[in-house]
Amino acid sequence: MADSLFLEIADFEQLVHTGIYSEETGRPQPLRFTIRVKLKEQPRYEPDTSLDASKNYMDLKFAASGALGENTHFKLIEAVAEHVCDTLFVQDARVEEVSVKIVKLALSEADEKIGITLTRERR
Repeated sequence: MADSLFLEIADFEQLVHTGIYSEETGRPQPLRFTIRVKLKEQPRYEPDTSLDASKNYMDLKFAASGALGENTHFKLIEAVAEHVCDTLFVQDARVEEVSVKIVKLALSEADEKIGITLTRERR
């Protein structure tokens, strides 16, 4: 059985311009992101393994914040997730798979978690 290495950031909230309805356009809405990235793993991780054997966790956060741009409007949250995947694939050739879960916080009436999960493998 092969080993796997996944890096994650969970429940990161970011304001993003997204939506198609009049109450959604013209201003950002809060989205909650959980991002999971599968990396090509090293044969072993010893106490003195250098930092470049892994990926900076902040890259995951950046893909769901700064990389989205402040002025870009995404009609669908699926397009937001696609952009996050693309950003992480471009950043690092070791990224083999990205899973992005997005919850639209503004839609919740009774703490429901309404959203999508998109998983992409490197092509």
